[in-house]
Amino acid sequence: MSLDKEILNNRQAYFEYHILDKFEAGIALLGTEVKSIMLGRIQLKESFVQIKDGEVWLLGSHISHYSHGNINNHDVIRPRKLLLHRREIEKLQKETTQKGMTLVVTSIYWKNGRIKFEIGVAKGKKLYDKRETEMRKAVEKDTKAELKHHLR
Repeated sequence: MSLDKEILNNRQAYFEYHILDKFEAGIALLGTEVKSIMLGRIQLKESFVQIKDGEVWLLGSHISHYSHGNINNHDVIRPRKLLLHRREIEKLQKETTQKGMTLVVTSIYWKNGRIKFEIGVAKGKKLYDKRETEMRKAVEKDTKAELKHHLR
């Protein structure tokens, strides 16, 4: 039985982009990076995914130093290789060559004892799309509050 435990959900990605397709990727990490991620000490704020020479890389992510690490502690902002099948990489490359498409990390989670990254093929939202999303959230929140108050 595999227990999927979410480590991090990138809500900002859903606010900034329309996520059209999702892929699951492994990642090549050092030991101290794994321990820091287990503690939730990863930040994806300015990170992005890029395909170079047929390989997928996570750039700009910040994994804090592991507190009990020694002099062999990892570099906090280094390019990290994402692990995908060849066909998936080719499909991602084909989709990102379209105008306005990009790759973003949408979530990080445990699966069968391994850390997995969910990559979304995304298209940037316009300002009015973001306003519409916020408006929809506000309306849902108000209706829930109204229903809760009405049921009392």
